[in-house]
Amino acid sequence: MASPEGAAAPEEQRLGPVLRRHDQVQHSTTDQRLLDSEGSSEWVHTDPWRVMRIQSEFVEGFGALAELGPAVSVFGSARTPRDSAEYATGVKLGRALVEAGFSVITGGGPGAMEAANRGAREAGGTSVGLGIELPFEQGMNEYVNLGVDFRYFFVRKTCFVKYARGFVVLPGGLGTLDELFEALTLVQTRKVTRFPIVLFGTAYWSGLVDWVRGTLIAEGKASPRDLELFHLSDDVEEAVALVTKEVGPGVR
Repeated sequence: MASPEGAAAPEEQRLGPVLRRHDQVQHSTTDQRLLDSEGSSEWVHTDPWRVMRIQSEFVEGFGALAELGPAVSVFGSARTPRDSAEYATGVKLGRALVEAGFSVITGGGPGAMEAANRGAREAGGTSVGLGIELPFEQGMNEYVNLGVDFRYFFVRKTCFVKYARGFVVLPGGLGTLDELFEALTLVQTRKVTRFPIVLFGTAYWSGLVDWVRGTLIAEGKASPRDLELFHLSDDVEEAVALVTKEVGPGVR
């Protein structure tokens, strides 16, 4: 109980197991010291505080997705028009993955990501969006029914891999390439196992595959076996079958 106003300060103070006497007695509560503080805010921008924010993002992401079940991450361009054949393919792919027993994970944005989320949502499945804080980000698309927004790319990419059984990569730009090569590196270095990667759209991806074969492998920067890390497909059913085949039992 607080001392009446004007009363002399106590000579002894017990705070749980801590005993304070004489000049060690604290004349304010912990809550008062927290709420009344008006010091510098620079600590918010220090690396130790960033570590806490990074930790909190992992906790939020892991907590939201822990009970997701079998899922496939679908990547592709945010600039894919809604009236394009690529968008229609994304919708068909999202629907087919749900019908095969998977949840669908995307970056949560527009374009190809929206298409895959739309197909998953319309098929009655779990449609996941893992968004990222960007100056030009359009926000989570309307077909996401489980969404998490991240500040840090590397936390987001960890969740893409950790909670997916494989990747299907639709035509996309630099962000899609970043996610693709991250996955290829993890499989090549055996950081993940039994992780199928399907490049959807032979015409779109063949130039990249030719460069890998004709430059990276030809100059000894990669192994010929690295071409086995991914599949090329132009057929939704085939792409789903490739993912289903490699993830093993438990998924129809």
